[in-house]
Amino acid sequence: MTTTPSTARLAVLIDADNTSPKHVSALLEELATYGVATVKRAYGDWTTPQLGGWKAQLNRHAIVPVQQFAYTTGKNSTDSALIIDAMDLLYSGNLDAFALVSSDSDFTRLATRLRESGRTVYGLGLRKTPQSLVAACDTFIYLEVLGEEGPSAPASEDEVEEGTEPSAPLPNLQSLLSRAVNATSDDDGWARLGAIGSYLRSADSSFDPRLYGAAKLITLVEGQPYLTTTGSGSDVRVGLKGRTTVEKAAARKTAAKRTATKKAQASG
Repeated sequence: MTTTPSTARLAVLIDADNTSPKHVSALLEELATYGVATVKRAYGDWTTPQLGGWKAQLNRHAIVPVQQFAYTTGKNSTDSALIIDAMDLLYSGNLDAFALVSSDSDFTRLATRLRESGRTVYGLGLRKTPQSLVAACDTFIYLEVLGEEGPSAPASEDEVEEGTEPSAPLPNLQSLLSRAVNATSDDDGWARLGAIGSYLRSADSSFDPRLYGAAKLITLVEGQPYLTTTGSGSDVRVGLKGRTTVEKAAARKTAAKRTATKKAQASG
C-alpha cells in the first residue's frame, strides 16, 4: 500500500554526540512535512556535561534518550547503539522512513542498507557532513538552512571542532539549473517546475533552494536572469532565455521586420 508523505511513519534517530540541541525544534518541524515522527530517540552518553543542553529539548519534544557509555576513550559507541536500534526498527516492519540526524560518515552504510530494504532515508547534518553520507540518503537537509530559536545551547565537542572540517562549496547554480531545464524540457524548450525539482533532488540529494538564499524553488528560478517562466500555480514552466519556441518565434519575427524595413529604405 502506498503511503502519502503526510502520513508516512518516520523513525527520527539523533546522534546527540554529533548534533547541537539548538537544531532540534527546526529539524522536527522540517521532518513534519515528510511524515509523522512515530519514533524519536537521541543517543549519547548522558552522564557527560557536553550533553547538558539537551535536557530541555528532550522533554519539550518527547524524545527518548538512549544511554550509551563511552567504553573506550576516543571511540564513539553511540554509533553502534543507533545502528542496532535502526536495524531492529527496520525488521519490525512498522516504519516507512528513517531520519538520521548526524554529520558522521559512519552512518553511510546504515543509510544505504535501509534504502536497499525499500525505506526512504532522510539525512540531516551540518555542511561539514562527508559527501559519502549525503549521497547515501534519498534527501539530505543541511541544518544551517533551518531556523534556530532561542539562545544557542552549549555546542558538542564535534561542533567545537567544526572549523577543522571546512564545508564543501555549493555547486554552480547556473550550471545546475541549466542542466535541469535541458534534461526535463519538452521539444518547445519549456520544462515544468515540478519536473525540475524532481531532477535536482535526484541529481543531488542535498539540493535545497535555501542554500542559495531562496525559500522555495520558484523564488530561486524567478531570480535567475538566464531563465524565463510562464504560467502560475501548479502549471509553472521554466525555459532558458532565448531557447524556447515562443522566444525563437519572436526573434524571427523581429529579424524579419528589420529586414523588411531595411529593404524598404533601400528601395526608397
